[in-house]
Amino acid sequence: MQLAQKYNALLDEAQRRGMPDVAGIRLCFQTLTLAAVIDRDCARLLAPHGLSEGRFVLLFLLDAAPDGLAPNTLAERAGVTRATVTGLLDGLEREGLVARHAEASDRRALRIRLTGKGRQLAQQVFAQHSHWIAGLYGGLSASERQQLAQLLDKVARNLGQAAP
Repeated sequence: MQLAQKYNALLDEAQRRGMPDVAGIRLCFQTLTLAAVIDRDCARLLAPHGLSEGRFVLLFLLDAAPDGLAPNTLAERAGVTRATVTGLLDGLEREGLVARHAEASDRRALRIRLTGKGRQLAQQVFAQHSHWIAGLYGGLSASERQQLAQLLDKVARNLGQAAP
């Protein structure tokens, strides 16, 4: 994997200074580079549909909820603030992908539902996204996938402990 130029420069400097565990530093930079490339490619796949990652997540959550979701529930499930959800919903509503509906029992409460256009786009993008993700890991066997997941979990457990 070709590291981002900034990481090559930092790695060269780490080697020049004789820092301990340069191999570990390289692994960290490989992980960061891979994450950035995956993020960039994901954004590139969503952009032609007028979607950001945040908009995509909301469509995904709403597609799984035929009765719709309250904005606060949507925010909680998406892991974002209510203000962020409001902004994302405003854009999705302008494009005719979602609609806000008043709750029958409490007219002040809202329920967000996908429109027909939104459901159609969601299903199209989910199929494309699933195919893309399958391609990322398609060259790994089931045992390699399991091993990778275990290794990533092991590294993740070290987060916070490694900081001085």
